[in-house]
Amino acid sequence: MADQAPTEQVANLHLDDVTGEMISKSELKKRQKQRERDAKKQEKAAAAPPKPAKKTNAEAEEKELTPNQYFEIRSRAISKLIETKDPYPYPHKFHRDYDLNNLVKEFGHLKSGEHDKSRTLCVAGRIYTKRASGSKLLFYDIRGNNGVKAQIMCQAQEVREGAPAFEKQHDHIRRGDIIGVVGYAGRTAPKTKIEKGEEGELSIFATEIILLSPCLHQLPDEYYGFKDQEQRYRKRYLDLIMNPKTAQTYRTRTKIIKYIRSYLDNAGFEEVETPILNKIAGGATAKPFESHLNDYNMDVFLRIAPELPLKMLIVGEYDKVYEIGRLFRNEGADLTHNPEFTTCEFYEAYADFNDLMHRTEELVSGLVKQLTGSYVTEFTTQHGETYTVNWEAPWRRVQMIPALEEATGEKFPPGDQLHTDETREWLKGVCKKVNVVCPEPQTTSRMLDRLTGEFIEETAVNPTFITEHPKIMSPLAKDHRSKAGLTERFEAFVCKKEIANAYTELNQPFEQRLRFEEQARQKAQGDDEAQMIDETFLNALEYGLPPTAGWGLGIDRLVMFLTNNYSIKEVLLFPFMNPEQKKKEALVEGAEEPPHVHVEGIPHK
Repeated sequence: MADQAPTEQVANLHLDDVTGEMISKSELKKRQKQRERDAKKQEKAAAAPPKPAKKTNAEAEEKELTPNQYFEIRSRAISKLIETKDPYPYPHKFHRDYDLNNLVKEFGHLKSGEHDKSRTLCVAGRIYTKRASGSKLLFYDIRGNNGVKAQIMCQAQEVREGAPAFEKQHDHIRRGDIIGVVGYAGRTAPKTKIEKGEEGELSIFATEIILLSPCLHQLPDEYYGFKDQEQRYRKRYLDLIMNPKTAQTYRTRTKIIKYIRSYLDNAGFEEVETPILNKIAGGATAKPFESHLNDYNMDVFLRIAPELPLKMLIVGEYDKVYEIGRLFRNEGADLTHNPEFTTCEFYEAYADFNDLMHRTEELVSGLVKQLTGSYVTEFTTQHGETYTVNWEAPWRRVQMIPALEEATGEKFPPGDQLHTDETREWLKGVCKKVNVVCPEPQTTSRMLDRLTGEFIEETAVNPTFITEHPKIMSPLAKDHRSKAGLTERFEAFVCKKEIANAYTELNQPFEQRLRFEEQARQKAQGDDEAQMIDETFLNALEYGLPPTAGWGLGIDRLVMFLTNNYSIKEVLLFPFMNPEQKKKEALVEGAEEPPHVHVEGIPHK
């Protein structure tokens, strides 16, 4: 009997045609009924209309695109809006009637959840962040009115009558776009902040958003920012968009120039303009840019200094004149030099270099105090060394020749012998003794300049006047009234760099001609920076230049020190850059580009 039990069990099993299994009758019926139900569901689903595809977040997908892909897709989308004008993405006008600078002052009293709908505000700015909280609530962070940040809160139920639908207003807007906002002021009421006893954020509650100018490119990521130094210089517009510190630097620059202009105006100076194109490059020791004037078939030079024409105006009965403008010098470019740069030069009749030392202290110290609220600032060099600078008057004064004698341990020839060939040969030996290298041409003035840079300028962290330069270094300065061979000249240095140069002006035409001739001799020796003989200026001197003092200040250098930027490119909106294509061509084919190392200035310039 026991042997028959398994046989009976097998006899009671039934084949499942679908799976090929042998199963009990009850299990088979259960499976067949389930299959019938599944078949009916499939028939019903096949007969039903297709479900709409789930809407994807286009902006989220766009974050995964490469910059080129994003630009192509965005350009096509904006081109379509241009064609359909629904909406037109480049409207002619948006009436902005509210300054975001006043938002906190006028509406800061609002508490969480409070609004002021009595006043409609029309503001505009660029979108820096766009955040969604569901499909009916959006937040934008914009910057407008010269970089003022404001939060824009957009709710579907707040869309004003006559405005496009909520989705239509926002679907085509992306980060970086410039938008116009119509709305009212209020303060948000997030539960998380209220629970902590904090106020919500003061915002503009939008009733309409209008696209004013789309951004076709992806803005750099908020977290990583736009930090590549060379790209920042080449794309200053993007640098200003992404880095508020950059914009602050240039606004500080504007304040500095305004202060200087106001000081001089209040002191009775008159602002004038002198030519950029000159037949002779004079007024400074520098190598000029050359050009050609076709109509006159004449070679001309971009000005290296406005000094000579400004002094001609003093001859012409102006008592005090100044000019703030660009100069052009075809010399090296580095951390502290750019081929074009901005200076302020003024000339004051019946003053001397002692008067101008006092005026320099008064002007610059007052400027620093006005700008920073203190006389003390900090400046960090390329190598991370930080200087604490005290700009308060009086400034330190150092006489050049005595200081060089102390530094080198050598007694210098008398001042009236410094121009001789014997002195030049002697200076070569001094430079060799103290290990100061002066490249050719080794003229007396160049070697003295090198020695000064090595031993005096290096001590000038706080503002310092280096005074009484030899005549051979100062072709336009007046002889010192008591020291033969020297001049009444000073240079002002801060953080080891020159910021100003001034002297009692040479107004004796016979001596001026001799000085120009000495410069011509230096040019013949190979010094491209030596000055030329300017007969027009000499003729003006022959009509009589009153006792006069002249002064020049490097605006860019001063801005560098007062904004704590060691590179001049950081304080010029559009510094001159080597074209990228030429940089690539200069590299050996297949070689890697060497790392770019900035140089700390042309020595002692």
